[in-house]
Amino acid sequence: MPVLVAGLKFSVKRLGVIMSPQVGEPHEAWGVLNPGGVRAHDGAMHLFPRLIAEGNYSRIGHVRVLFDGETPVGVERLGVALEPHESYEVSPGGGGVEDPRVVYVPLLKRYVMTYTAFVPYEPRVAIAVSEDLRTWHRLGVLQYEIMPDGRDLNKCGNKDAALFSEVVSDPQGVPSFGILHRPTTRLHFHRNNTGMAVTAPPGGEETQENIWISYVPVEVVLADIAKLTSVRRHEPVMAPEQAWEAKKVGPGSPPVRLSYGWVLPYHGVGAPEGHSRYCMGVAILDGERPSRVLYRTPAPILQPEAEYERNGLVSDVVFPSATEMRAAGKLDVYYGAADHVIAAARITLPNEAMVATVNSNDK
Repeated sequence: MPVLVAGLKFSVKRLGVIMSPQVGEPHEAWGVLNPGGVRAHDGAMHLFPRLIAEGNYSRIGHVRVLFDGETPVGVERLGVALEPHESYEVSPGGGGVEDPRVVYVPLLKRYVMTYTAFVPYEPRVAIAVSEDLRTWHRLGVLQYEIMPDGRDLNKCGNKDAALFSEVVSDPQGVPSFGILHRPTTRLHFHRNNTGMAVTAPPGGEETQENIWISYVPVEVVLADIAKLTSVRRHEPVMAPEQAWEAKKVGPGSPPVRLSYGWVLPYHGVGAPEGHSRYCMGVAILDGERPSRVLYRTPAPILQPEAEYERNGLVSDVVFPSATEMRAAGKLDVYYGAADHVIAAARITLPNEAMVATVNSNDK
C-alpha cells in the first residue's frame, strides 16, 4: 500500500508471518517475537528472536530465514544463542534476555548484539559479540558517563539499544561508535517490602520515553573491545510529537546507511482506545551527526491492522527490530506482531532526490 507521509511516499507490502511458536516447545510457550537479524558471510539471513517461556522468561534464539525466491516465508531453527545466566540477566525472582538487535561492524570484524538484560523491574542494555553468529561473548551492561548537569543514566532502566554499523562523530567531532537507546522507568523494591521507589527517564519534567544516543571513541574500542560498553556524551535524538507516538518512541532495527543518511525504523506508542498501540515510523538521521534528525514520518507507515498484529499475547503491536536492504531501494523489515509471532514487510524507500526536495522545502 502506498503511504504519502509529508511529501515522501513509502510503499509498504506485508509479507506475512514467518515464525510462530512451535507446538510442544517450552521455550516458545508464550511466543516468538522481536528478532535481531543480519545477513551473514555465509549468504544466509539469520534472525535472533526473543523466545518467551512460561512465566515470561525469555531467551534469545537463533534461526535461518527460508525464502521462496526473494520472499521470506519461514525459518529453520538453529538453537539458542543466549541463555540467561549472568547476574544482570537473572535473579531469584526471574529475569531473561530480550529484544536483540544485531549488526556486523566491519571495523571490528565482528557481529555485535545489543539486547535487554531484564531482571524484574530493572531492564538494562547489554552487549555481546561474535565472529560466527554461533558463539557469543558477553561484554556486559552499558555504563553511562554522568552528564555535566549531573543527570545519571545509570539510575534509570534502558531498552531497545541499536548500534550504528559504521563510524559517526560525537558532539565534539571525535570518531565514535554510536548506540541508540531508550531510557525508561525503573522500579526499585525495598528489600524489607516497605515500599517502592521509581526512577523516571532523565527528561526533566517530561515523563515520556525518548530516543537517545551515546558514544564511545573508536580508538578506545579498537584497543579493547570491552570498552564498547563505556559510553559518554549522551544526546537526546527524538521525543514523541504525534498522537500515535504520544506515550513513547524507541529505536527499532539498527539504522541503515544510505546516500542521504541513516534510515531508522522506530516504534511509537499511543493509546487511542485506552490501551497501548505500537506502530512503526521511519526517521532519517544525518550521516555524520546522527543526533540530527533530517526527517521523520508524522504518521505511521505500518500499524496494527492484520489479525496477527491485532491479537496475541499483547494486542495491537508492530515492533520492528531487524532489517535487510534489498535491491531497488527496498527494505525488508522483520517485526514482532502482537508479542506472539514474527512477521515481515517490504518497504520501498524514497529516493535521494525525493528526500532532498522535502528537506529543502522544510528549511
